[in-house]
Amino acid sequence: MLVSVALTVLNEGEAIRGVLDSLVAQTRPPDEVVVADGGSQDNTLAILREYEGRLPLQVIETPGTNISQGRNVAIRAARGEIIAVTDAGVRCETEWLERLTAPFAQASVMAVAGFFRSDPANVFETAMGATVLPEARDVNPKTFLPSSRSAAFRKSAWELVSGYPEWLDYSEDVVFDLRLREKYGPFVFVPEAVVNFRPRGSLRAFARQYYLYARGDGKANLFPRLHAIRYFTYFVAAPLLAYAALTVTSWLWLLGVLAGLAYIRTPLRRVWPRLKGLSLRDKLRALAYIPLIRLTGDVAKMAGYLIGVGWRIRIRRSLGQV
Repeated sequence: MLVSVALTVLNEGEAIRGVLDSLVAQTRPPDEVVVADGGSQDNTLAILREYEGRLPLQVIETPGTNISQGRNVAIRAARGEIIAVTDAGVRCETEWLERLTAPFAQASVMAVAGFFRSDPANVFETAMGATVLPEARDVNPKTFLPSSRSAAFRKSAWELVSGYPEWLDYSEDVVFDLRLREKYGPFVFVPEAVVNFRPRGSLRAFARQYYLYARGDGKANLFPRLHAIRYFTYFVAAPLLAYAALTVTSWLWLLGVLAGLAYIRTPLRRVWPRLKGLSLRDKLRALAYIPLIRLTGDVAKMAGYLIGVGWRIRIRRSLGQV
């Protein structure tokens, strides 16, 4: 069973060493690693060339491609029957590929979901990881849509669902996952197939990330109900509760506080075990970051989703579908 690891990169610089070093160290080495470079202007290509003697590496230069196009270029060039996908910026556990590809011993398995976990470097990133990244126990294997940081599938399945959607610049792996799940059923979930992912290190970078993700959702018409609930909460429920607390009874402020705690309950549960060994000051900082991160993410999502919906409406009008 030939296994190819495929990824796309752009201006990763020194950060790409983490994923390459971790692929070198795999207990089940990849038969090939295919990297599509979208036109890096830094030293990414030079660093990739350094690993040609340590990995069965094929580098394809594809300037101007987006993430979906880059993934498809790498997968199309891959020789393996099994394609494992990951990203620059992660560090794969040594048994990642072995565990991720083991289910394909059964001919009926078409797609496997690995997992990823937070790999923070400071207090802010600890809070960020707890707020935005799920834990394995949070996952329903029947509905889980894996990130393309840690997933695998048969190349024949990729071909039958027409690959990653090249018209979409973000949330492309969600659309691809939905197509695979619709055709083949739920992914086989292997939570032990882990890559470590460093969360965004600032609110600005995080806001941009979530804005782009939500813009992709709007373009692809993904999760409209969840986005509608967010708009309702911020623009209807919260203002009505605040108005009632000011004009009817101040006791409603208690309801607002309880609602706020419920809103951050899951991140608080996740972060608490990660605070061991930190100073009291750092523990308080981490706890204070959580609601700020949630609020920033929600505002970014609401802005991005509207932009994406507007893009989709314009495209449909240009095609005469509206």
